[in-house]
Amino acid sequence: MKKLYAVIALLCAATTSCTKDFIERAPEDTYTDGVFYKTEQQFRSAVVAAYAPLRDVLVNDYFTSEMHSDNTIYQAIPGNRGTSIVERENISDFTNTSTNAYVAATWQHSYTGISRCNIIIERLKGSDLKDEVKATLDGQAKFLRALNYFKLVRLYGGVPLFIKEVTTAEDAFKARSTEAEVYAQIIADAQDAIAELAPPSKFPQTGEATKGSATLLLAEVYALQKKWADAEKLLNSMLAMGYDLNANYADAFMPANKNGKESVFEIQFLGGTLTGATPNVLPFHFLPRSKDTKLLTGISIDNTGTGGWNTPSDDLINDFEPGDKRLDASIGIAEGTYDASRYFSYSAAKSIINYVPATGKIGVPYIKKYLHAPLESPTGSGDDFPIYRFSDALLLLAEALNEQGKSSDALAPLNRVRRRAGLADYTNTDAAQLRAAIFHERRVELAFENHRWTDLLRSGKAISVINTFGVKIREQLPYLSSDAYVIDQHHLLFPIPQNEVGLNPKIIQNPGYF
Repeated sequence: MKKLYAVIALLCAATTSCTKDFIERAPEDTYTDGVFYKTEQQFRSAVVAAYAPLRDVLVNDYFTSEMHSDNTIYQAIPGNRGTSIVERENISDFTNTSTNAYVAATWQHSYTGISRCNIIIERLKGSDLKDEVKATLDGQAKFLRALNYFKLVRLYGGVPLFIKEVTTAEDAFKARSTEAEVYAQIIADAQDAIAELAPPSKFPQTGEATKGSATLLLAEVYALQKKWADAEKLLNSMLAMGYDLNANYADAFMPANKNGKESVFEIQFLGGTLTGATPNVLPFHFLPRSKDTKLLTGISIDNTGTGGWNTPSDDLINDFEPGDKRLDASIGIAEGTYDASRYFSYSAAKSIINYVPATGKIGVPYIKKYLHAPLESPTGSGDDFPIYRFSDALLLLAEALNEQGKSSDALAPLNRVRRRAGLADYTNTDAAQLRAAIFHERRVELAFENHRWTDLLRSGKAISVINTFGVKIREQLPYLSSDAYVIDQHHLLFPIPQNEVGLNPKIIQNPGYF
């Protein structure tokens, strides 16, 4: 500190006067708040930065979606009872509390993205960029803001609603808005994004949000609100935007098909070790914990500290119909043995179809759809992660049609998805049975894409499905506590992170949490 003051004194002595203007003037060769948001390139860089927190949300998202449902479970590691392990297990078991760091991370990273969007949206208003440039940047920022708020409101209920750049400490402390107010903002942002963004001009796409991305987001909001006619209109508009299903289900997840014709919006990753790489670490998380994963990854990776999560449940596996090609494309079997530390030694990679363990071996299912060996480096893969695919739009359209009494019309989009999976057409037009068929189809088509928990909420079946699953899974996995997967109404929302409640007296905790 003394050296710093000495430098300032020398600088003042070297000038005729050490004025306030001199002290406050920013270095001319660095970006500051006052000079950055000027050029098109600067705004485009800011928009790229607004996409980046989606990767941080994603790293925690499968805990609050697939593992917080009947789709996946975790592999026990009794020798490690560290906080980072236990808190992630608690989310899966529905026993998490308001101090859970992984639930808090979703909140934090979502608001980071929202904050960056707010700055872009506000600064664009006073910029002198061309109108068409402003529109595409504003549309992307509003899509991202809507996407983040849609994540938050479904997990936590009403949340503080920030729609302007925070410039003072007072602006940072808001009470929770109602769910209706948050949804109204999501709808307004999505509508603006639809108006401002263009549909894909070619495939593969750039990875930026498009009119199709915003359209599917808004359609999902309307489906949640049971505004089925509005959802149908939006989803029908997507049929003319050039989207299509890949011939094979597995092709939708191949790195070579990134941002392809089936992709509506996906989180972008760049594998490798070069400067600027943003590798996807999730494939390591979804494999059995092992000191050497080379048999599956193509390179030697020790994932004993990061693996063992999001293991497909038997309940999900048994829900695939005989002959469904999606089963083999989505789930593989790692065969081998566990050691005393519950680390797995891989001996073979097997197909899940008609799998029978070799003598003395154990078969552990793992998520296969995101694993494409050999990986570029031990830091992760280049696989993007889907947020919205065209098959999601087709199944949502089938649901919207059925809920309006147009059950015969609903069969076309439903069967378009089923045929690609190698299954026979569904023909029953009884509304209740067709509703169940569409719900089943979403489960297997979108498995491991982080839709299951929110689909359970939207269907109104979360409590009954999870409690029924809990009875089965506690018998299957004796390491689960007696209160695991036992839920009531208050479990339908996550607790507001305790650090937010503690810092902001205006925030009231969700019922049932402390």
